[in-house]
Amino acid sequence: MNKIFKIGFTLIAIISMASCYYDKKDQVYPQVAVASCDTTTVTYAATVAPILTSNCNSCHGTMMAAASGGGIVLDNYTAVKVYVTNGKLYNSMMQNGQASPMPKNMAKVDVCTINKIAVWINRGALNN
Repeated sequence: MNKIFKIGFTLIAIISMASCYYDKKDQVYPQVAVASCDTTTVTYAATVAPILTSNCNSCHGTMMAAASGGGIVLDNYTAVKVYVTNGKLYNSMMQNGQASPMPKNMAKVDVCTINKIAVWINRGALNN
C-alpha cells in the first residue's frame, strides 16, 4: 500500500507541475509588425487631426463630448493641446494605467498611430 501511495503521489506531483505553464504575453499576443511607419512629416492638420477624427471624435467631438465623452473635447487644436500638456492624450492611447484607456473598451490603436502622436508631441505639439 505504501509503494502504491508513493507512485500515485509522484504521478500527481508530475502532472501538477507539468500543468503549471506560464506563457509570455509577447509570445501569446504578439504585436503585429508595422511594415512602414513614416513619421517624418507628422503635423497636426495632416496627421494628428485625422487620427483623432477616426479614433476619438465619435465620443470626444464637440457635439458628443458631454453625452458620451466625459466632457473631453478632441476635435480642435486648442482642446487637444490641454490633454497633450497634462499627458492624458498619450497615456490614454498607450493604455498604460496613467490615464483612462482609450478607445474605451477597445484594443489600443496600432503602434504606428501611437508613434505618430508621440512624434508630434515630442516635436512640441505644434498647430501646424
